[in-house]
Formats: sequence, C-alpha cells, structure tokens
Amino acid sequence: MNPAISRAVAVLRRGGVIAYPTEAVWGLGCDPLDEAAVTRLLAIKQRAMQMGLVLIGTDFAQISTFIGLCPESAIARARETWPGPHTWIFPASDRAPKWITGGHAGIALRITAHPVAAALCRGFGGALVSTSANRHGEVPATDAASVQKALDLPDEAMVDGELGGLERPTPIRDAITGDIVRH
Repeated sequence: MNPAISRAVAVLRRGGVIAYPTEAVWGLGCDPLDEAAVTRLLAIKQRAMQMGLVLIGTDFAQISTFIGLCPESAIARARETWPGPHTWIFPASDRAPKWITGGHAGIALRITAHPVAAALCRGFGGALVSTSANRHGEVPATDAASVQKALDLPDEAMVDGELGGLERPTPIRDAITGDIVRH
C-alpha cells in the first residue's frame, strides 16, 4: 500500500478525519460508523448533522449494508453508473447511522472510480464519509494548499493526488425514481 494511503488509513482507524482528492473537489472523510469521528468532521466543516453525508466505497459490498429495502431496479440503475462519479440516494437500512443520514429516510452512496478515494476505501476495508473539504457554505477546495489554509489539518491527514476532472461535485439522484436531486 502507498505510504500516504497507509498513514491516512491509520488516521481513520484512530477516529481521525482525512482530506483527499475526489472526482471534482477535495473531500473530507472518516469512518462512518464512528460517531465521534463524524462529529469531529462536522465540527471542522461547521455543518449540521441533519443535512446528512455521502458515503463512498470501492465496490458494492462496501456500501450494500447501508441500503434498506428497495426494488432491484433501483440497485441496477445505480450499478449501471458505478464505479463512477454518480451519487445515488437509497432507502437507508437499519445499519445506516442517524449521524450519517441526518435522520432522513435515505442515504447517499457512491462507488468511486477515483484512484485515491478508491485506494483509501480498499485500505480502510470499508465505506468512508465523503464530503467537500470546506466550511459549510464556502467554496470547496480544489487543491491541498486550499484545504490546509481553510481547515488546518495535520499533515498525516492529507492524502495528495489529482482531482478526477469533473467541474462540479457529483450529481445526486434518487435511486428509486431516477430524479435528479443535485446537478
């Protein structure tokens, strides 16, 4: 495993928050099952828990346990776009923590094709929170220097790499209806 990925995985396993490049902007991530880690991430972002968070994985097995009962057609619809820069909202399973769903009935999930984000999920062995690396309401960071300036994270929490080439964060769609929630 790449040394930077190994360091970041160690931070994640200690309940820390990391910053890394994604498809369009730099992201913040942590262990979605660690409420204290998610609380730290939300404090860094100055974002309310009620808004909910996106989870990413490197394969369907990493995110499937967060999906509640839904038609197989909804899963098939999403899987046609994965891995890739498409986020889908599914009914949340009982395993989806309220600090991730924000208390909503749905959960936003993506199987990423971004090499750094996917390597982090593989190294960690599970899904990660993925939200833009910026304070809530501010412009998302598009490079490591901007993340450091805005959020002042420790060096070990920074995973360098290139963005995936999208001009804006991934679109979000409802997996059941196919409706676009965010362009």
